[in-house]
Amino acid sequence: MQATLKTLRALMRSPQGAVGTILVTLLLFISVFGPMLAPQDPESFNFGSRFSEPTSQFLFGTDWFGRDLLSRVLVGARSTVLLAILATIIGTASGALIGIFSGFVGGWIDEVIMRTIDAVMAIPGLLLALMILTVLGSSSLNAVIAIGIAFAPGMSRIARSTTLSVRELDYVSAARARGESSLWIIFAEILPNMVAPVIVEATIRVAFAIMTLATLSFLGLGAQPPSSEWGLMIAEAREHMFRSPWPILVPGVAIALVAIAFNLLGDGLRDVLNPHAQE
Repeated sequence: MQATLKTLRALMRSPQGAVGTILVTLLLFISVFGPMLAPQDPESFNFGSRFSEPTSQFLFGTDWFGRDLLSRVLVGARSTVLLAILATIIGTASGALIGIFSGFVGGWIDEVIMRTIDAVMAIPGLLLALMILTVLGSSSLNAVIAIGIAFAPGMSRIARSTTLSVRELDYVSAARARGESSLWIIFAEILPNMVAPVIVEATIRVAFAIMTLATLSFLGLGAQPPSSEWGLMIAEAREHMFRSPWPILVPGVAIALVAIAFNLLGDGLRDVLNPHAQE
């Protein structure tokens, strides 16, 4: 607990870390309580106010059905931000476990796993996610799974490189000398000492997950109508972009702000958790 508070205080002393922490905290709050914060029903049609510019009644304007864009963005935050975080957790956990196992075991097993990872990483992440969705089908849950699988190879390489350096340290050798099991050494000795780089990488990857999720929904492979997921909102607004820019501009700015917030937080964590910066 004290280490967490110390890290948080150091993070708040960094300009980019402080801004990123505040923005991410606000975004998570909106993602959880967005439906309660929405001033209007996001699916309520107001045909007399179609393509309205921002007004006192509709702060962010309305779409082609007269639906309040602010309400739709607030509700859609849950299906955009939280699902992107879930996809990142899946990719981080699976990739970290593969990387730790590969780096700890070593030998021909490590070589086989890493060459397989290299082959998978040769495929662009978005293309790999599209291939997976072709097999699984179009839905938000399948998009989360596809993004998680696409993120796992990169995370496994980071986890492996950290494991290779940690496994040669004295406390790991001491654990081996005591006769501790491999699983105990991995989870009690190696894993706690490689959490920092994994957390930093995962935080930055949330931004990529959000943009990838929005891209998949834009292509019709993620969230499906009548969801207010931000990528889907942009896709549906394409046909009306010359009538009003607000239905595209509002969710587009929301996606950009989320990506910036998590990138700032990741940069701040990287500086705080860097052992050389703490000397």
